Amino acid sequence: MALLTDLLITLSYGVVGIALMSVGYLLVDIATPGKLHVLIWENRNTNAAVLLVSNLIGVAIIVVAAIAASHDDFVQGLISTLAYGVVGLLLMAVAFLLLDAVTPGRLGEILVQPERHPAVWVTATIHIAAGAIIAAAIS
Repeated sequence: MALLTDLLITLSYGVVGIALMSVGYLLVDIATPGKLHVLIWENRNTNAAVLLVSNLIGVAIIVVAAIAASHDDFVQGLISTLAYGVVGLLLMAVAFLLLDAVTPGRLGEILVQPERHPAVWVTATIHIAAGAIIAAAIS
């Protein structure tokens, strides 16, 4: 019976993590012109892929830290994982908007250009750093 309980708990955390990453995907899709799935899978746009990957890594860092900090309190752990994930996504969005405000051009448009652009690495670092900051605050 303990194995079944552990599997259900794992499944629940997995669902919350995937839901948060889905929201991250939608936020990146909103922040960039065009459809993200077309840019990445059809146009093979490396900039868009790096941007999305960094967002997903940032969210995953937060989810892992929140699960690790849950200390065997399943309900509280799920709630805190969701809450910290939302805070992390908001922090990533705000960081993106601030970077867009202080750099030339429209960042979303720059990041989906077909040629590789160094701005994508700056933005990617901000996403991962935001996830790490939230993760550190959780511990």
